[in-house]
Amino acid sequence: MQKSAKLVPGVTLDLIEKIPGRLNDRRTPLGELNWIFTAITDTIAWNVLPRDLFQKLFRQDLLVASLFRNFLLAERIMRSYNCTPVSSPRLPPTYMHAMWQAWDLAVDICLSQLPTIIEEGTAFRHSPFFAEQLTAFQVWLTMGVENRNPPEQLPIVLQVLLSQVHRLRALDLLGRFLDLGPWAVSLALSVGIFPYVLKLLQSSARELRPLLVFIWAKILAVDSSCQADLVKDNGHKYFLSVLADNYMPAEHRTMAVFILAVIVNNYTTGQEACLQGNLIANCLEQLSDPHPLLRQWVAICLGRIWQNFDPARWCGVRDSAHEKLYTLLSDPIPEVRCAAVFALGTFVGNSAERTDHSTTIDHNVAMMLAQLINDGSPVVRKELVVALSHLVVQYESNFCTVALQFIEEEKNYSVPSPANTAEPGNLTPVRDSPAIPRLRSVNSYTNIRTATTARNLNKSLQNLNLNEEGGPAAFSPGNLSTSSSASSTLGSPDNDEYILSFETIDKMRRVSSYSSLNSLIGVSFNSVYTQIWRVLLHLAADPFPEVSDLAMKVLNSIAYKATMNARPQRILDSGSLTQSAPASPTSKGTHIHQAGGSPPMPSTSSSSLTNDVPKPPTREQPATRPPYTPTLGGQAPHSHQFTRTRKMFDKGPEQAAEDSDEPGGHRNYISPALQTGLCDWSAKYFAQPVMKIPEEHDLESQVRLERQWRFLRNARVRRQSRSIIQRGISRLDDQIFINRNPGVPSVVKFHPFNTCIAVADKDSICFWDWEKGERLDYFYNGNPRYTRITSMEYLNGHDCSLLLTATDDGALRIWKNFADQKNPEMVTAWQGLSDMLPTTRGQPSISTHSLARRVSIYLDRSKQGGAGMVVDWEQETGFLMTSGDVRVVRIWDTDREMKVQDIPTGADSCVTSLSCDSQRSLIVAGLGDGSVRVFDRRMGPNECRVMTYREHGAWVVKAHLQKETDGHIISVSVNGDVRFFEPRMPESINVLQTVKGLTALDIHPQANLFACGSMNQFIAVYNANGDVISNIKYYDGFMGQRIGAISCLAFHPHWPHLAVGSNDYYMSIYSAEKRLR
Repeated sequence: MQKSAKLVPGVTLDLIEKIPGRLNDRRTPLGELNWIFTAITDTIAWNVLPRDLFQKLFRQDLLVASLFRNFLLAERIMRSYNCTPVSSPRLPPTYMHAMWQAWDLAVDICLSQLPTIIEEGTAFRHSPFFAEQLTAFQVWLTMGVENRNPPEQLPIVLQVLLSQVHRLRALDLLGRFLDLGPWAVSLALSVGIFPYVLKLLQSSARELRPLLVFIWAKILAVDSSCQADLVKDNGHKYFLSVLADNYMPAEHRTMAVFILAVIVNNYTTGQEACLQGNLIANCLEQLSDPHPLLRQWVAICLGRIWQNFDPARWCGVRDSAHEKLYTLLSDPIPEVRCAAVFALGTFVGNSAERTDHSTTIDHNVAMMLAQLINDGSPVVRKELVVALSHLVVQYESNFCTVALQFIEEEKNYSVPSPANTAEPGNLTPVRDSPAIPRLRSVNSYTNIRTATTARNLNKSLQNLNLNEEGGPAAFSPGNLSTSSSASSTLGSPDNDEYILSFETIDKMRRVSSYSSLNSLIGVSFNSVYTQIWRVLLHLAADPFPEVSDLAMKVLNSIAYKATMNARPQRILDSGSLTQSAPASPTSKGTHIHQAGGSPPMPSTSSSSLTNDVPKPPTREQPATRPPYTPTLGGQAPHSHQFTRTRKMFDKGPEQAAEDSDEPGGHRNYISPALQTGLCDWSAKYFAQPVMKIPEEHDLESQVRLERQWRFLRNARVRRQSRSIIQRGISRLDDQIFINRNPGVPSVVKFHPFNTCIAVADKDSICFWDWEKGERLDYFYNGNPRYTRITSMEYLNGHDCSLLLTATDDGALRIWKNFADQKNPEMVTAWQGLSDMLPTTRGQPSISTHSLARRVSIYLDRSKQGGAGMVVDWEQETGFLMTSGDVRVVRIWDTDREMKVQDIPTGADSCVTSLSCDSQRSLIVAGLGDGSVRVFDRRMGPNECRVMTYREHGAWVVKAHLQKETDGHIISVSVNGDVRFFEPRMPESINVLQTVKGLTALDIHPQANLFACGSMNQFIAVYNANGDVISNIKYYDGFMGQRIGAISCLAFHPHWPHLAVGSNDYYMSIYSAEKRLR
């Protein structure tokens, strides 16, 4: 003090004693100096001391804090007189800290006013200290780089919250700081922000509401343990009033409902307080809000308030909450559907006493949930399994009876062998009896790259434990019993296998679809419990591994209890339980139809058996941008990216691992503990920066530069390929690539822009670089043994490509990270077509024509199924057209992950080829009976078929719709007749005859070439006039070896390249003459 006093002339020691004001009044000179002193010493201590020591000395006791503040000043003054003060605990030296200069300045400013204040009574001018420090903090926020030291002004910002003058600015800056991420929230909490922002909740100032709601959302997203303090201080009322205020923007109401969802999470006092505060009614009013994130969190909040809290559930019943939530089950945003399933799941999951009324409600909710069995989003289906598991726990004894009945039925019923599946009158839609799947030699989650000896069984199947270390308790092959006989699947509880193997469940699923079930139980029982059991059986065969794994856990939990409970009394009950022989199909199999769902019976959907999909141990999903803002500009035309927190096709939350301590833990009460982690995963959105520019919009980010490079490459490929095609192609037989594929190629697909080609065999995909001639990757698609890949598409081929595979059981899988040295990862999978018709496949065309019969037999179609599943991808809209051995063309919106439309084909035979044009909204389908049908999807289901051409006499191999505005339809049948149609004309405008016995055909979209592959071991390439420009019969080299029978072929979308796969495992690519290239 004395030292600095000498810097200000005219101030004496006597004057210093006369500084007016009170220490505890911040508006007076003395009070303000004391306040500045507190802020500066806090700042020095926070920046110099270790965090835990700072907490101990400066935050736990006011007296100790005051003592140590004075010690810091004493150290500075005494050091100037060559004295060294000592403390316990010993502190690092602080006397040279830069903030002391700010203290000197503040003291000087105050002292320089003293003479005039005392002598003339002029007003005291407040120090600019706090405003300047806020500016320094703002500079740190706006100018700094990502990785840097924390801002030293943080404790000062805290002190400024006490001042009404600077409070708004301080809160704004504090919010921007907390938005930097969880580390910033932890720093702010370590400074001691909590009591300050808690106290501010008592303020009624409307302008503070958005800032306080934002700050609290950030705090609770990182540290949810504050819920008790909030309720104790009635802080929840503040957020209830924000939620109820319709004038608040939706973003702020979303944060308020998120905060309330944290307050009521597993905290009875919070649930009671919010129930009294009318939270349920407030939430129900917001369910139809246009802001998706608000709808999502309102549903999560409802699900949490009545989770294990019966008064809230009955309040919800009185307000018809469950019925109002039903509308969200068909919401366009998958996360909202998911949150609604979560809310309905906890609604039925209360363990209080059951009355008839509550049982009726539970049954209604269960039947509504059952309709989501084929939802396009795996996140929704995972949540569905968990919701149904709550119901299973509530009505455990009923489900045990059902399980026992199904097990008995399955044991009594013999699955027909493949030989008699074609007999007329055979009821079962069975392909062939599923046995142990053939797995690639893939031995861990971390390595899906497969060995070349690809046909051996994975021996680790038998000895893997349920909760294998090395990943979340998600899927491991050991979850399945390898025994195919039903009797051995009901093994002793000591073994580490599931009681129900996948084979047993799959068989059960098909038996259940028509056998007489539970003659000993009344109709109401049969209409709900058996149907929910069937839904779970269907979900256990889900193509997405995590969904099937969860369903397997629930089924096996009940199966274990049922068989354990049944053992002592089996002698008594055996007559009534085991001797109900399979009877004719009854109406019982159709109950789920009446409830509006779709029965799981015919679709032998893809199993969870072979999920060698690698899963990283934990997947942080950073929400890189605020939700639902339109993407800036059109940098990536038609690249389907969500502006939501979950990226397109993101799998959502990783499954939470339970029961991992005890190997047998999965037997006892799995179901109550099941959870998907949806809420915690959704909450991460609030912990991540929302004000930051998304990386793809940052002009200098790596992501943006890579995208620009890809777009330049795409333009180059288009330009160069166009110039070659314009010169005219007179031959197409220059072999530029040949290699032996690990399996017989069944589908082949060129990547549109890079030099990669995907070749699928029955159940695996191989990637080749056709320019370098080397294999890039080979991995297992995960479809069950009795299914095959029948179609492939590249999604977002112009940008970050994904690969879609379709199998003939109606399952769709999407992969990323393929064809580069990373592990391929399944992004999503769903049942694209739920009711494939395996017994009638290909029959109409086979019976009509002997050549078609020969080709069909050659292609093994009669045994393995007609067309399988055919798809066409529309990049501009993100729509996926799917059809095959069904009577509809189903359109999926991949952005929303939901079915948009079912167009009836109006035919009795399968769809063999699809082609669409987004400009004209047309879809062309080629069918097995030889007809070509044109649909306009803008029209209703009854009038959308605008044209049917019946000129082909046999199976249509390919129907292609040219993309130009007046583009023609080109279709080809197995008889080799190529027909050109004008969509507005009732008859063909041109006919060309090519080779007979066609097995494969493709049409080049740019060059007007088409190539035919024959069962007679040759390829013929034709130009638009029908002239043969090339006939390929022999491989180059190989001493001129004859090519095998053609199994598949495809043109490159741009280059004049033709890829050919043949039955001798070889994969070759032919191109135009070298001089053109």
